[in-house]
Amino acid sequence: MTPFTLRAAEPRDLTAITGLIAELADFEHLTHLVRCTPERLAPHLFGERPVAEAVVAELDDAPGRPVVAFALFFTNFSTFLAQPGLYLEDLYVQPAHRGAGIGKALLQHLGALALARGHGRFEWSVLDWNANAIRFYEKMGATVMKEWQICRVTGDRLQSFAAPAAG
Repeated sequence: MTPFTLRAAEPRDLTAITGLIAELADFEHLTHLVRCTPERLAPHLFGERPVAEAVVAELDDAPGRPVVAFALFFTNFSTFLAQPGLYLEDLYVQPAHRGAGIGKALLQHLGALALARGHGRFEWSVLDWNANAIRFYEKMGATVMKEWQICRVTGDRLQSFAAPAAG
């Protein structure tokens, strides 16, 4: 098994994280949507008012201790529980390092973080075609909520969505 360390991301990890985000987008066939650069991501993770956090996994015995995985997450809120929750936006482990326990360790780390912060939930989404990830999550004890659908408005559609109705 490959020895690795999980740690909170630091500004020096921005290039590695954005590279992993690009790899994730390629895996999900969504590279056309990626606008993330170290400069665009930095204020949201490390700026004056960060809105997200990240944990990285680095290899202990490789030269330079490369970052080979990340999890980016933020706090959300459940009105039903009247408690905050932890929402995992993205988790990615480079293919060469899958099966080493890194993904499981990242999820367990975030679950423990949610508990330590008094959160009532730990949630994330998974693409319906990603059967390997779904099996992995279910094996860990997660419930895949098939009855829920994600709603999203971005770009020009967000502009028109947010505009006041004429009349």
